[in-house]
Amino acid sequence: MSVAELRGVTKRYGDIVALRGVDLAVGRAELLGVLGPNGAGKTTAVKLLLGLLKPTGGEVAVFGQDPRFAESRRRVGAMLQVGRVPETLRVREHIELFSSYYPKPLPFSAVVEAAGLGGLEKRLFGELSGGQRQRVLFALAICGNPDLLFLDEPTAGLDPEARRGMWGHIRAFVAHGGSVLLTTHYLEEADALADRVVVINHGAIVAEGTPAEIKARTSAKKVRCWSRLEVGAIERIVGVNRVNSDGQRFEILTQSPEAVLRELMTRDPHLSDIEVSSSSLEEAFLALTNGEEKAMEVGR
Repeated sequence: MSVAELRGVTKRYGDIVALRGVDLAVGRAELLGVLGPNGAGKTTAVKLLLGLLKPTGGEVAVFGQDPRFAESRRRVGAMLQVGRVPETLRVREHIELFSSYYPKPLPFSAVVEAAGLGGLEKRLFGELSGGQRQRVLFALAICGNPDLLFLDEPTAGLDPEARRGMWGHIRAFVAHGGSVLLTTHYLEEADALADRVVVINHGAIVAEGTPAEIKARTSAKKVRCWSRLEVGAIERIVGVNRVNSDGQRFEILTQSPEAVLRELMTRDPHLSDIEVSSSSLEEAFLALTNGEEKAMEVGR
């Protein structure tokens, strides 16, 4: 059962079409990852579901009704990139203020535990580190005891340790029956957290499925190896899509790993430390969005 839906939604800003007939649904107790390049339409979709924008065409529903209705808004929490909170208030004051906006907020102690803020209750927001600030913003999103949570780039700017800490808080919310719509530029984040992924490009959905299904959409493989060859020489091998290097260690993306390896071994008898693996969600995402770009160019 869906808790939030876009049904055939189009959104225009003058001559610019941000969304083109998009169908999107967030299931109960599901984490839906929405991926796409900058300007793809992700933020527009979130704002429509929050009732901050009206669609040009199609329907938007949250818990079966208009997202602008108070009954819907009381069941929703949001952690957005835009907007700021006062730096001169303490963590406790922020949580208590936001909790007062809701009829049945979570107990203060439950919010602190869920967001990992123990020991920071008396700290001024302006004195917190980047990771601590993100945890406070997460606390403000969940303090109203929402059933649906919108997380727009929740770990942007965090170091790896803080990012994985935030992942734990998000997983706990879903484990307790909450639904989440997550937008992120960190592809490994969507791979680690999402039950289902939607890829948006140029305002349209170009792929949808579990992370495993999305990764299966591209047949590309990763070949890791040590070689004496130069990057340029490897890039010119037929079948090589992309090459990353760290000194003489290479990571090669290709749809033809066997043929590429044969050519590498012919050119470099000292080739070693060879490893072949399936592509990541990032490679699948790049293949999907780049393929869409090429299709649009051909159609022009």
